[in-house]
Amino acid sequence: MAPDSQILPTVHCDAPEPKNSALKSALKSVRTAVAVPESELKRWRRTFESNAKVVNGEKFLDPESFVSAIAPKGDLTKIDRAQFAILFRVADASRRGLVSWEDFTVFETLLKRPDADYWIAFQYFDVDDSGYITFDEFKTVYSENIGPESIPFDFECDWVKLYLGKKDGTHVLGYNEFTQLMKGLQGERLRQAFRFLDKDQDGYILPDQFKRIILEIAGHKLSDAVIDRLPTLCTLTPGQRISYSEVIAFHNVIREMDMVERIIREATAKSKDGRIDQSDFLNHSASSSRYSLFTPMEASIIFHFAGRGLANQRLALLDFAQLLDPKWKAPHEESERHPPTSKTSFLNSFLHSTYNFVQGGVAGAFGATIVYPIDMVKTRMQNQRSSVVGQLLYKNSLDCARKILRNEGFLGFYRGLGPQLIGVAPEKAIKLTVNDIIRSRAMDPETGRIKLIWELVAGGMAGGCQVVFTNPLEIVKIRLQVQGEAAKLENAKPKGALHIIRQLGVLGLYRGSSACLLRDIPFSAIYFPAYFHLKKDLFHEGYNGKQLSFVETLASAAIAGMPAAYLTTPADVVKTRLQVEARKGQTHYKGLRDAFVKIYREEGFRALFKGGPARVIRSSPQFGFTLLGYETLKTTFPYPWQDAPPQVSTALTSRSDELAKVRARNALKILLDVHGDFGRRATTSGTPLSLSHPRLSSHSS
Repeated sequence: MAPDSQILPTVHCDAPEPKNSALKSALKSVRTAVAVPESELKRWRRTFESNAKVVNGEKFLDPESFVSAIAPKGDLTKIDRAQFAILFRVADASRRGLVSWEDFTVFETLLKRPDADYWIAFQYFDVDDSGYITFDEFKTVYSENIGPESIPFDFECDWVKLYLGKKDGTHVLGYNEFTQLMKGLQGERLRQAFRFLDKDQDGYILPDQFKRIILEIAGHKLSDAVIDRLPTLCTLTPGQRISYSEVIAFHNVIREMDMVERIIREATAKSKDGRIDQSDFLNHSASSSRYSLFTPMEASIIFHFAGRGLANQRLALLDFAQLLDPKWKAPHEESERHPPTSKTSFLNSFLHSTYNFVQGGVAGAFGATIVYPIDMVKTRMQNQRSSVVGQLLYKNSLDCARKILRNEGFLGFYRGLGPQLIGVAPEKAIKLTVNDIIRSRAMDPETGRIKLIWELVAGGMAGGCQVVFTNPLEIVKIRLQVQGEAAKLENAKPKGALHIIRQLGVLGLYRGSSACLLRDIPFSAIYFPAYFHLKKDLFHEGYNGKQLSFVETLASAAIAGMPAAYLTTPADVVKTRLQVEARKGQTHYKGLRDAFVKIYREEGFRALFKGGPARVIRSSPQFGFTLLGYETLKTTFPYPWQDAPPQVSTALTSRSDELAKVRARNALKILLDVHGDFGRRATTSGTPLSLSHPRLSSHSS
């Protein structure tokens, strides 16, 4: 017997079985013993119940409520929502104009097929439920879904005869043959349309004729901006007319739009400046596929519509949005709907900075608490003077940790944590906020890139600004941290933070600030660029829409802290010596330069890197958890009035809808590839398709 996790309920459909044995066999996998998880079955039931209407005491879906149940929300294409009603005929197996719960489960189960899109299209054309498609069926369904003003299609052409035979009734299409016909149909329509419009047979058509062709076969795949500029394709070559080669090239670009987008996203992500030209596009295309996918003419067409007709320019991913996203709107159209005033903009910027400041403070306190015991060991090791006889209390960092635990207890590791938490919030908050502000001002709005020099400036400025909080905080913290060892040696009573603050005074709280600046400015200048480049270059954040995981974000922040912490250890050692109250027998330092010279002369070069490993062990995870907390807070609690940065969101990167709805949308796309008017004539005229007869009876002109 199968384990419980594999026991799934079985869906049985009570809809009448068709008399034709061929169709019975074709639908066997859908109508009998299809395993459906209980959770999915319940979700279908909720969808059905929330949209169904009561007819004669029973619940059914009519065409309108059926569309509400199956149409994707926020569809990323330009398909009219009402056009999803053409799928109603496939779901209404009993041809009564209503979809029952049993019919709905069959349709939803059908959408679970990996080839659901082609299977639904096949059932739509198979109007007599015979299990195959005849020449008459193909011609009837096609003709009844287009208007008389459309470009005519010659059903007696050689291409159709290759699929259905020259003699009427000698060949019919099974399912697999039908899928191949549908895949090649658009190319044949393109060829026939060009020949029909090229009246003088000179191999050229006018720009408005080209636009007419594209609107019929692919209007739902293009943004309004691209549609408006379709006639400008004639400017690529002399003569102000468009050749068949250019029409085919444009169609190939549309047909391979997913690959176009992948290549553009990958090429711009790898580009140093976040921009590419036609050569970059073709080179990346050649390196990422076995065969050349795109010709130079096709690349020219892509850059023509993305670059608004300007040749030989380097374009960012944002420039390609109007070609990749069918629902793209010009930036000025969006700003006209929500025009910001200068007053509102200033207030919004202030509130946003304040919001980030608070989040940075919370994240900083979180990171500091986690690594505070390591910071305690680091401080004790840095303050240990090898020049004073009898003062070598600790052999190494591990010995220091053991003695703190033995002599001062577990709480000894957290001595001075109170002032640390009070001060670390504004310290980390101002560092993170200043870095974000400068980076956002220096960032290219189209590529999201920032030059390395500005990354270093942003980090350095962030580190410099934090010293106003860091120095008072650390001098109090350090004196509290070393009191434990002083009490052990001199039998002195530990003093509180307030006593130390009163003793030092305002100026005393900034003792060693020059060393603090010398440490924090280089630290942040190294840390922040390393952090962002690790996320982008090592873990590929944003690559094809990728979001970093918890571990990847933590690793980026932690690894970036290692070189930043160790390389700034000498400044940290000097700062610690300047801020600690020297005891009898210990060397006194007059200032920054004096401290460097005396430490080097009395203790050697290695003394400048005392506590370096402990500093790495402390700073790396501290900033790791701080940045992780900051990123998590920004994601979990985003600023409510934040203007979203410009992004290119397409069907390739946005799959918010469940797979069944995506397949329903794809099935409709296959029908729209036959003609853009599929399903539109009936919905716009207000006359629904009659489903009481196996054949479609919508014959409106």
